Amino acid sequence: MTELLKLDGVGVRLGGRQILDDVRFEVRPGEFSGIIGPNGAGKTTLLRVILGLIPSAAGKITRPPTIGYVPQKLNIDPDVPLRARDVVSLGLDGHRIGFSFPSRKRRDLVEKALADVGAGDYASARVGELSGGQQQRVMVAHALISRPSLLLLDEPLANLDLAIEQEIVTVLAKLAREHEIAVMLSAHDMNPLINVMDRIIYVANGKVATGATDDVVTTEGLSELYGHHVDVLHVHGRVVVVAG
Repeated sequence: MTELLKLDGVGVRLGGRQILDDVRFEVRPGEFSGIIGPNGAGKTTLLRVILGLIPSAAGKITRPPTIGYVPQKLNIDPDVPLRARDVVSLGLDGHRIGFSFPSRKRRDLVEKALADVGAGDYASARVGELSGGQQQRVMVAHALISRPSLLLLDEPLANLDLAIEQEIVTVLAKLAREHEIAVMLSAHDMNPLINVMDRIIYVANGKVATGATDDVVTTEGLSELYGHHVDVLHVHGRVVVVAG
């Protein structure tokens, strides 16, 4: 299958400092990829480079024509009268400037996007009053309504409890499979993603290792990536990376 996204030797410098160096990987339609690494490793920078918001200093990026993006946080005052369906509807306006959907068609698209992420029950609720997990579903629907071939999510599992984390991951994996959307999700912890990831993109020390989780997340592999010894432990079904 032809790659949807390709990074070939990409490097990024910010403020005179090398943030990412010689990044190489490919993503294909329907793949679920986890971008994993510690704070400050360059995960958000990598997403911004893919989006074209930060220029690369080296290498080449081949992007798909449509990319959906879910940022880290949605800060909306509970008193702002913006409903979940209103937020999703805004996704149509941003991607089709100069084109207006008939009101019925627009409504159908919004309701379909909400249903796809399991947010139909609170379509009329104010977004500022929704829980973190509910807001994430609404933001995913907002990104999906433009029919992207690649969906990028920046730390969507942050500050969610374990049950809600798993619900969000399940929704995203289902979307990837059923709609052939390539999903790329950044996170500190790989464990919620292990059962659904087709590819792990591990970022550390300005470099990236990518492949199947069992091939990448090893003591030898991550020690080379970090540039010093790292222990990879398996504890009660979870993977723990201990960087000294």
